[in-house]
Amino acid sequence: VKDSYRMRFIHSRKGLRYSLYTIFDDCSGWIAVAIIGTLTACVAFLVDIAEATVSDWKLGYCTRNPFLNREACCGDKTPLLGITSGVGNECRHFRVWSTNYGSSFAMYVAWALLFGVISSSATMLTKRSLPTVSDAHGDKQNGSFDAPPQPAASGKNMYMAAGSGIPEIKTILSGFVIPNFLDFKVLAVKAFGAVFAVATGMCLGKEGPFVHISTCVGYLVGIQFPKYRDNGRKLRELLSAACASGLSVAFGAPIGGVLFSYEEISTYFPRKVLWRAFLCSLFVAMVLKALNPTGTGKLVLFETHYGTSYNPVHYLVFVLLGVAGGVFGGVFCKANFLWSKWFRSYSIIKDHPVFEVFLVVAATALLQYPNPLTREPGDIIIKNLLVDCNGAASSRSWVCWNEARTDGRWDYVGWLTYGTVVKLVLTIITFGCKVPSGVIIPALDAGALFGRLVGQAVGSISPGIFAMVGAAAFLAGVSRMTISLCVIMFELTGELEYTVPHMVAILVAKWVADALGKEGVYDLAQTVLGHPFLDLDHSLHLVQQQNALVEHLIPPPQTMAEITVDVPASNKVARAELAHKLALLRRRGLMDAGLVLVQNGGMLQGYIAEGELAFGLETVGAVFAADAAVRLLGDAEDGDLDLSMFVDRTPATVCAKAPMEYAAEMFGKLGLRHLCVLEEGTGRLVGVVIKKRLVAYLDGLKH
Repeated sequence: VKDSYRMRFIHSRKGLRYSLYTIFDDCSGWIAVAIIGTLTACVAFLVDIAEATVSDWKLGYCTRNPFLNREACCGDKTPLLGITSGVGNECRHFRVWSTNYGSSFAMYVAWALLFGVISSSATMLTKRSLPTVSDAHGDKQNGSFDAPPQPAASGKNMYMAAGSGIPEIKTILSGFVIPNFLDFKVLAVKAFGAVFAVATGMCLGKEGPFVHISTCVGYLVGIQFPKYRDNGRKLRELLSAACASGLSVAFGAPIGGVLFSYEEISTYFPRKVLWRAFLCSLFVAMVLKALNPTGTGKLVLFETHYGTSYNPVHYLVFVLLGVAGGVFGGVFCKANFLWSKWFRSYSIIKDHPVFEVFLVVAATALLQYPNPLTREPGDIIIKNLLVDCNGAASSRSWVCWNEARTDGRWDYVGWLTYGTVVKLVLTIITFGCKVPSGVIIPALDAGALFGRLVGQAVGSISPGIFAMVGAAAFLAGVSRMTISLCVIMFELTGELEYTVPHMVAILVAKWVADALGKEGVYDLAQTVLGHPFLDLDHSLHLVQQQNALVEHLIPPPQTMAEITVDVPASNKVARAELAHKLALLRRRGLMDAGLVLVQNGGMLQGYIAEGELAFGLETVGAVFAADAAVRLLGDAEDGDLDLSMFVDRTPATVCAKAPMEYAAEMFGKLGLRHLCVLEEGTGRLVGVVIKKRLVAYLDGLKH
């Protein structure tokens, strides 16, 4: 409705200037996503270059220029396939810290610990205290209605730059508000922290943080346009398009990024958002290819040319990889959830997040360095494992050298097995640490290790094929992505030939993981972090097992008295009464609540949200007397403090005797923040349900 008023105002103005402004307004969405894509690619380029350089410092430095990474120092734009310290001998300009194994190990661990402390300390700068409701339902308050409002209870602490940011973005796009989460400071710390977090070698990736970074860029660009700054719904549409650019720039997969935003992130994704996400990803791809952070001149990160096809018998192997990926994902999700609840409940860990990162980095370095397969950063590990040993250049790599041995190579098989198990364990304890981190790369690493291991027993085609399919299967088990993941994999590797094996492994992995637990890693992260998020599919699954009616959600009388305004026949209400009720809403920490207006014995007349009420009383009302009556309904007269323009006269309603499925469907599909409940037969208002109350009810059903 707000946007309709704005459009009618713009199009009603005459003259060349207003005609040009109208054209600009119509094109502003396309202009905004183009700017977002361009800026996101620039930020990602800086992060990629910095991370590659800092990560190589654990092994050595470039004598020509310490700020050059190993590839640039050696003059070879393609990342080296060798993964032993022999690189120091192959490139005379890159000098390893020591040729002695023990000294190299010590330097590796020391640099990793330093990078971990730097990343975590930077993340601490984004600590915020969020307001929260007084209890699980936000109903009970101490004191009477006439008592002066008390200060809001202190909310939970949150580190804005920690983690991947995807659970929080899903929460924001579903209609909730997380203050300061998309600010420029968070963007800067996220980018800086991701460089050092990935450089530690921990089982995390920068792909999740890129989604958060792109959304921050989308927010900062969007608020420069009045069309998006003044309309929360349209701003969320822009953020959905910005999310697509995050994964696009992470993997060089523009189509996969669009599908990822649609499948995994967005709650509301109409066709115009799809088009704008497509344009945003296009600009990301164009700018990133021009900047060329990999030095190859290509978007494809892990380009492969296996030159062989698969046979029908190999479908059994792909199914096996899918089953293993589903088991890995199910075990990871459950174990990480339990680890987060148990280990991070200790006060020394809860109160000192940097100490937890220090411990995890130490464990990671000690466990991963001895294994030549896991010593490198996560993206290099995948590149090494996807290699095809039929090429002359790749045949000199450590992986191909071991697979060409004829002495049994059991030590190599042991390293593959050890790497798979260690990746699972370390990813479980790492995900959730207070550093910028994502789970995508570790899952791909574990799947590639296991797939290469399985490939040792299948000699007819390249083991790299099974590493590629295994990587997709393991990530599907962890994240429950399907279509978008399949597209990302063939954009990531350039192998269209193996689309069907990817489809088989991904679907089997999802089925197996869903059998072990319905919620993926991002859903469980939302539960651990306490973010209110309504997943429609999971919600319907829960309420269908109950025989509950909507009246079960009606707040108690005290709450209804606090949020109900009985408007007299004059359609005006005392300003002091509204100010008191606004203070009560703030005291309860309900940023997305409001007041419901009734007349004539409880007949619903409208709803005014807290934000509009606060703006009307504190900004519009600043020029009126403190005791001025506030008009909420009817036509305004000269001199009135008129807030009727902010009142929603047709709020969504439902009968109190309706099945609970009605409420879940309406909140989930319509994106509602509140739902008015009417008495059966009379139509009188008997309650107002906000989305947080439904989420709290569903959480109770889970436990």
